[in-house]
Amino acid sequence: MSTPAAEHAPGQAPAGRIAARARGLTKAYGSGETTVLALDAVDVDIARGRFTAVMGPSGSGKSTLMHCLAGLDTVSAGQVWLGDTEITGLKDRELTRLRRDRIGFMFQSFNLIPTLNAAENITLPMDIAGQKPDQKWLDQVIDTLGLRDRLKHRPSQLSGGQQQRVACARALASRPELIFADEPTGNLDSRAGLEVLGFLRDAVDGLGQSVVMVTHDPGAAAHSDLVLFLADGRIVDEMERPTAEGVLERMKRFDLARGQLDGPLPQTGGPLPQTEDKD
Repeated sequence: MSTPAAEHAPGQAPAGRIAARARGLTKAYGSGETTVLALDAVDVDIARGRFTAVMGPSGSGKSTLMHCLAGLDTVSAGQVWLGDTEITGLKDRELTRLRRDRIGFMFQSFNLIPTLNAAENITLPMDIAGQKPDQKWLDQVIDTLGLRDRLKHRPSQLSGGQQQRVACARALASRPELIFADEPTGNLDSRAGLEVLGFLRDAVDGLGQSVVMVTHDPGAAAHSDLVLFLADGRIVDEMERPTAEGVLERMKRFDLARGQLDGPLPQTGGPLPQTEDKD
């Protein structure tokens, strides 16, 4: 079945509030003949109050895109905004403050401090900034994530799923404008991974957060509202209300289309080259 042509370019929201956006975002590594173009003039909008997943084959630029949108990496060309604030060109101190105050992060490796208990890990970024948490909000986050009886435990006393829940609470604790999650279920078994994805879904639906998740797992992407597909450093397609089966099929079509085209995929929201179904 072909994909209906999009009424807007993939990755660009037709309307609504924007949590982050980029225009002409380009990231190159190396120089001369050894230059590797990780992102190729990407235009993207991240909608506020939604769960957006970013998928693509290895080397497609998905993690680079997240790092540039989050201000963790510099750009070679183009512009990036968090809300109405352009972050490209900010000085290091300003960028550090912006990441601390307005962005939450979740990583595959949890990044918890082993000598601190769960409660201390959750509030650590605010403690460093000399800020007091909103206790009502913090209690809501802790209860939503089911951590009330684990607050005095250190990371070594927690399972992998519980550690990632603590990392999720830490990302939510300051009520950031946007949460970036880089393969947050990568080190978890399937049950714990589903729990964490459920918590991220609840953060959007119940707590009003905005989440961007980089993943290679169609099942994880199925928890999102929108999947953006990257190939060759460009956003080439998107899928609203994704299912695991639909995402997997789209990824398979990308692989086949790349073989047919014998080159980079076109940046288009319309159907990929038609193929004969074998099912």
